[in-house]
Amino acid sequence: MRIGITCYPTYGGSGVVATELGIELAQRGHQVHFISYSQPIRLTEAHPNIHYHEVEVPQYPLFEYPPYDLALATRMAEVAELYDLDLLHVHYAIPHSVSAMLARQMLACDRVRGKSRRLPYITTLHGTDITLVGLDRSYLPITRFSIQQSNGVTAISRYLKQKTLEEFSITTPIDVIYNFVNCDIYRRDPAAKAHRAEWARDDERLLVHLSNFRPVKRVTDCIEIFDRLLKKIPARLLMIGDGPDRVKAEWLAKQKGIHDRVVFLGKQDRVHEKLAIADALLLPSEMESFGLAALEAMACEAVPIATNVGGVPEVIDHGQTGFMCEAGAVDEMARCAIEVLGDDARLREMGKAARFEAQARFCTTRIIPKYEEFYRGVLEREP
Repeated sequence: MRIGITCYPTYGGSGVVATELGIELAQRGHQVHFISYSQPIRLTEAHPNIHYHEVEVPQYPLFEYPPYDLALATRMAEVAELYDLDLLHVHYAIPHSVSAMLARQMLACDRVRGKSRRLPYITTLHGTDITLVGLDRSYLPITRFSIQQSNGVTAISRYLKQKTLEEFSITTPIDVIYNFVNCDIYRRDPAAKAHRAEWARDDERLLVHLSNFRPVKRVTDCIEIFDRLLKKIPARLLMIGDGPDRVKAEWLAKQKGIHDRVVFLGKQDRVHEKLAIADALLLPSEMESFGLAALEAMACEAVPIATNVGGVPEVIDHGQTGFMCEAGAVDEMARCAIEVLGDDARLREMGKAARFEAQARFCTTRIIPKYEEFYRGVLEREP
């Protein structure tokens, strides 16, 4: 198949999933065309089946806010015609599903050249496009309409599907296709002991946090949890990512006198290399529609200590493959961390169980075929 993929190319779950999906599809022989305003950050290696098409947004004094959605729709239509795309797959409803809808209509009604072609589009809902931004009255009607106009809709968790049906009052069928992880890349690396030594001594535990540092991620809670943990267990914390709350977390670590044990690494391309040497992952988010970071940690046998929110319970089995606590319950999360990190046998047992769960339910070999089947179903339905 020839598939156009549009996502936000920045550091966030929807862009990561979309990019990894495109890479996996390309490796399975499909032609994948990324259409976005910049190259996705995880698209780091060349592949003969992967193509990138930049969306250029004109800057005119008339436009206080340049119309990216219109430029995107135009580029989608151009790429679809030039490369004979079978379908578009857009990730994050706003504004990508609207742009895809316009591109489909443009190609179906091209009376100037006296021809038309079909271009079905699929919308994958990722989280805040539904639970936060999409519910804003400025966007809700158009978001609802573009979702209902989609030729197929998927959500990354049962929680998000139900939330969409309730909040948007739509009757459009939504298929749940979970996020995934490449278990051949995300795995424990016994040979990485020397790499681990760069960050922690043999007698120290190594923890990781991975996010875009938005307020919903509650990154300062990571510092609070880690501060409590340090009173019982020697450890180091790697903070991977960047965003508006990074400075708050840095200052809190400084105030608590633990800044020498917390390393802020900023955005990283090869996060699997850090997760592969970590003992645990802190994910104290206020909301997670799935919890991709937790899944990636599980595949690497790093035990996730997360919050019991959104779609996280669909990923973590509390007490078996990780821990879940209420959002903001830093004392309880610290207790869970101390419990598992203070018991080497329990830590290894839970890490193995987490890895097994990731392989059994969320590995690319299980999830990517579901997307391929979904694509075929959409193409067969369309006249």
